[in-house]
Amino acid sequence: MPEELIQPEYWDEACTVLMKQDRILRKLIPKLRDEGITSRGDPFLTLARSIVGQQISVAAAQTVWNRFEALTPKVTPKNILALDAQLMRAAGLSLRKVEYVKDLADHFQNKGLNKVKWYLQEDEAVIKELTAIRGIGRWTAEMFLMFNLKRPNVLPLDDVGLIKAISKNYFSGETVTRSEAREVADNWAPYRSVATWYMWRSLDPVPVDY
Repeated sequence: MPEELIQPEYWDEACTVLMKQDRILRKLIPKLRDEGITSRGDPFLTLARSIVGQQISVAAAQTVWNRFEALTPKVTPKNILALDAQLMRAAGLSLRKVEYVKDLADHFQNKGLNKVKWYLQEDEAVIKELTAIRGIGRWTAEMFLMFNLKRPNVLPLDDVGLIKAISKNYFSGETVTRSEAREVADNWAPYRSVATWYMWRSLDPVPVDY
């Protein structure tokens, strides 16, 4: 049974601030306003879902995850380590993603990954620790910050959807550079995670959760 989805406590305030600060979000947020970023609160689950969702669409990621989740009574490090790799491949994971998810499970189960301290660390310190694990790049670490630790001011500039949405909403569809995207996002602080979420929604009405 799915765990309860938890919304960040800052969401409503963030929406109010962003609508005051940014002319595009002033129009977008009332159209798209709903539950916002939600989290299941389980660090392993969040990271595993992020790995599964790398480089594929939200819809495809959900389909693969549903098949993967059905392979075991509960997605835990212990259960994933015991899972047959071929079954994971049959669920739609690439060989590389199977390796990454298994390695992640090993870090949680056997290598003493200290998830408690993440709640006390700065964003960049968490990113540094997570990206030391195979299969976790900066984008995946940033998704973890947004969806699990619920950090309010994350700007995932490696996210294709975010760049595309900034291009569409602020530059009439013209391709933008990272520096141009960062300049737009300067206006979103200290709630860049929330603005990013609404940028995604402007492209795809189906919310993503981890």
